[in-house]
Amino acid sequence: MRLSDSIENFIKAMLSDDSAEVELKRNELAEYFGCAPSQINYVLATRFSPDHGYLTESRRGGGGYIRIVRVVQSDSQRLMYLINERIGDSLSEEEALRLISQLKEHSIVSEKERDLMAAAIGSRAMGIPIPDTMKNAMRARMMKSMLMSIAARNKS
Repeated sequence: MRLSDSIENFIKAMLSDDSAEVELKRNELAEYFGCAPSQINYVLATRFSPDHGYLTESRRGGGGYIRIVRVVQSDSQRLMYLINERIGDSLSEEEALRLISQLKEHSIVSEKERDLMAAAIGSRAMGIPIPDTMKNAMRARMMKSMLMSIAARNKS
């Protein structure tokens, strides 16, 4: 397991079902994992962002801390945020796959649905001779369409 994965799992374990918030000391966490504090920053920036359903707040200095808060949203709120705020007019394959993984992680889609969505927006499906900007625009529209379908299904 990579160090980033270990740090992420450690923090998520601290954010148990009982607690939607955790406060950590960056230097203590870095010392625990035997890494530089910048590695902790990397994990926070890439795995505990608002797109992943978290808010982070930090204060540097001797008494500094990192506070991570899990934002509790309903499935429909999360889907509407993704459709209206996150996706936009263009979406890279990497960004789309990250969003799909989050949907699975939050049990909004099943494993089969995740795999189908990933196949639909993947490089094999988009293997047509058009510029990447057009592929990304198509990918964004496809993701929005899939999310609208999931939102409609979840309403009933």
